[in-house]
Amino acid sequence: MPRRNRQHRPDEPSPIGGHGWARAENGPDGEWLVRTVSGAATTKTYRCPGCDHEIRPGTAHVVAWPAADYGSVEDRRHWHQACWSSRGRRGPTARRW
Repeated sequence: MPRRNRQHRPDEPSPIGGHGWARAENGPDGEWLVRTVSGAATTKTYRCPGCDHEIRPGTAHVVAWPAADYGSVEDRRHWHQACWSSRGRRGPTARRW
């Protein structure tokens, strides 16, 4: 039998204090809230802070922000999945203008 996707009910509280479907991650750089974004859900171009390359529309990636900010839009960054996973080894790049 195929699996059914669980539907979110409007009267249920969202995980992570009402800030959408994000998960908490701890790393050497602190605690982060991380949300995976499917390629089908992306419509804008973003710049990954890990490699300084573009994340084009249609590319699956992650959005991460410090857990202390609980969803501050200004602190959210879009990362390639591989860049996010290796950030402890590489760190963010300094953008050259």
